[in-house]
Amino acid sequence: MRRPRVYVPQPLAHIPSVTLTGDRAHYLGRVLRMKAGDECLLFDGHGLDYPATVTAAARRTVSLRLGPPRPVATESPLFSRLMLAVTRGSRMDVALQKAVELGASALAPVFTERCGVSLGPDQIPRRLEHWRGVIGAAAEQCGRARIPELTPPMDLEEGLARLPPAPATRLVLDPGNGGTLADVTPPAEGVVILVGPEGGLTADELAAAARHGFQGIGLGPRVLRAETAPLAVLAALQALWGDFLPRPRP
Repeated sequence: MRRPRVYVPQPLAHIPSVTLTGDRAHYLGRVLRMKAGDECLLFDGHGLDYPATVTAAARRTVSLRLGPPRPVATESPLFSRLMLAVTRGSRMDVALQKAVELGASALAPVFTERCGVSLGPDQIPRRLEHWRGVIGAAAEQCGRARIPELTPPMDLEEGLARLPPAPATRLVLDPGNGGTLADVTPPAEGVVILVGPEGGLTADELAAAARHGFQGIGLGPRVLRAETAPLAVLAALQALWGDFLPRPRP
């Protein structure tokens, strides 16, 4: 029987035990009805799974004893940073969830002219907390022991200006460009992917991306929705240069 995995957003290294509260305690104690002696896996997002044994399960808390950590080999060899236009409602949740499952290394929500979403300063912290929950749950489900970096949502121009200077390959989805992934040189330092909203990026936004070194590509003749396009390109990149296909041994 597969042991449940739970993301714990606190350092677990070098501590013998931990007591969980809130949603995590509710999940283990009330939903799974775990009791003293039952086993699960905990991870803190830094690449290790910690075997854990329940020592006490109360109504609002669950205490666990931690065993020796073990590395988890579920990270893709391809570093991918997804710059994703913020979309409404559950579409954004689905895109973030599936991007984690598809191995995205970093997630950068951006506001674009046509995204139709604006968040005030008081709304951004709440939305970030919600997105972190979506990302953590996705990592639990898919077996990842590292939590992808999530940057606060910002205007596209600011997001472009704040990109790390590392020489990663930069791609922007632009169906009218005529380019394809076949035109892309295999990335030596990872890849940054910019995906616009349902109505696409404007000409000015595409020009701004080009000034920051982005190469335009399309994804075939069909029109993909805003939550589908980033997942399609991530899957294609994993098949080309990630871990979807077995690599020949040297």
